[in-house]
Amino acid sequence: MLDSGLGVPGVGWNRVQAEAAKFMRVCWYDRAGYGWSEASSAPRTSLQIAKELHVLLAAAGEKGPFVLAGHSFGGYNVRVYNGQYPAEVAGMVLVDASHEDQGDREPPALQAMMRDYQKSLKRQAMWAPLLIRLGITRFGQRGEAGGPGVSKDFAKEMQYLQLQPKYIEATTGEMELFSLESANEVRAAGNLGDKPLIVLTAGKNVDASQLPAQIPEQQMDDFHNVWVNELQVKETHLSTRGKQIIVPDSDHMIPFERPDAIVDALREVCAAVNADGKSSATEKASGG
Repeated sequence: MLDSGLGVPGVGWNRVQAEAAKFMRVCWYDRAGYGWSEASSAPRTSLQIAKELHVLLAAAGEKGPFVLAGHSFGGYNVRVYNGQYPAEVAGMVLVDASHEDQGDREPPALQAMMRDYQKSLKRQAMWAPLLIRLGITRFGQRGEAGGPGVSKDFAKEMQYLQLQPKYIEATTGEMELFSLESANEVRAAGNLGDKPLIVLTAGKNVDASQLPAQIPEQQMDDFHNVWVNELQVKETHLSTRGKQIIVPDSDHMIPFERPDAIVDALREVCAAVNADGKSSATEKASGG
């Protein structure tokens, strides 16, 4: 089960799903307000999202235990899901996943920029329904060129999905509750015990030319070192069988730039889960 990063509709998993489906049953979904899902008036915390996913899986007739994969903010959600429904989770892949302590470790300039960004999101959410209906927001888009791992056609599809008022309201709600409520829910979720876990970490830092003028390059370099060598390493300690794999030629958007790395991680975790199942069956058969 695949859970996207903040702001990324479920179709962002398409390249991963196409390959992983060759050896496993794999699904992605749109959180409330994203893509083709209806909006929700409930607070957009990781706990609420985990509960909604639980209801969705039950309604769809899907039975666990599941291997969960979460990218970025999706990493929060799958960890909280495991805390709420541990019997339904067999293993996990965290894809450059958010860490509950990252806000305290971010450089001051980045913290200030994020505060400004949250304010702009609130303004965007307030005016989005009118601007979208008038066509002003759509006219102002300039993302047709795509990007690494993103075709022009796919970029247009993503733009269409991201120009809906319900999407803007959902992402604004998730962002507002990310650093406090959702982070605290992740802290309270506990660890994974001995469940197979792979932590994929983006090894490529943000290019200096893409940094906002107010964020010094050295600060981002220092934070990247903290991200790779401290926060992501802490995530491997969530399981006694945790393992970090650094993806050196990808930045944060691993699902687009290196979907094959995620597919390989899913294959490895599923193999470990299946091996565990066979071992348990053998022990039962032998009276162990």
